[in-house]
Amino acid sequence: MSADVELPAVPPLGPLYARALAGTARRAVGRRAGDRAGALPDVAYAVPGVAVDTVRLAAYQALMGLRAADRLPAGFVHTVAFPLHLALMVRDDFPLAPAGMVHVANRVTQRHPLFRDDRLDVRVRADRLRPHRSGTQLDLVAEVRRAGAAEVAWEGVSTYLARGVRLAGPADDGRSVGPDGDAPSWHPPVPTGSWRLAADTGRRYAEVSGDRNPVHLSRLTARLFGFRRPIAHGMYTAGRALADVGPAAGHTFVWTAEFTKPLLLPATVAVSVAARDDGYAYTVWRQGAGRPYLTGEVRPLGTDG
Repeated sequence: MSADVELPAVPPLGPLYARALAGTARRAVGRRAGDRAGALPDVAYAVPGVAVDTVRLAAYQALMGLRAADRLPAGFVHTVAFPLHLALMVRDDFPLAPAGMVHVANRVTQRHPLFRDDRLDVRVRADRLRPHRSGTQLDLVAEVRRAGAAEVAWEGVSTYLARGVRLAGPADDGRSVGPDGDAPSWHPPVPTGSWRLAADTGRRYAEVSGDRNPVHLSRLTARLFGFRRPIAHGMYTAGRALADVGPAAGHTFVWTAEFTKPLLLPATVAVSVAARDDGYAYTVWRQGAGRPYLTGEVRPLGTDG
């Protein structure tokens, strides 16, 4: 079990991004093809008693098209934990360059709703470093409890891919799609709606989430990382899809997302939300495209604790 390192507060993202970019530049010097990843740090970062930023909460709800409410959207809870993701990734003993990693999937299990007046105990660890056909994958696992509670109310597993960095062992090909992998034949579902995403969508989400990764902010900063236009945050599109499922999701659920390819901004995309026996499936794609940008499911757990 990872040893906890307790931090006095959630670290600001600006300095963490600066360290991430500097660390990536250092690792790029002298890097050779076929470099191998080392072990993950055996620590977890924890911050007790985090207060909810109610101004940012209201802005998040408005951006997602949600009505103002005391319950925290599951995607907003991700933004509370995300700085600890990056704090782990910029450690000197973290084996992968954070600025070159791609967020390919997310799984949230919300066992109890959380509220704006709750104080939150937040803990994040790195787990399951494993080979992938395109490089190396790992999970960052966030646990959020009401302050002092024993049971985890919200757990988020964010899966990242480092392209071109190899790890010994058989490749993990469990996911049907990925940013570099071959996808099976795909037939778009019947759309139930559409989104028009403006060029500033990345900047607007950055304001409410704090996630100011340069690939999302402008044409100029995106081009530094090989994209001709800024790309939408994965957790923005996943949060929009969860909002489209709406109250039918309930307050306790498992919510998954797979980010198949970057969504360049601005864009108009089709959206499908379809009922299934155990919940709802959603898809986001561009008409005529050979594969979607985003797929996922919301499966209610049947209790609204």
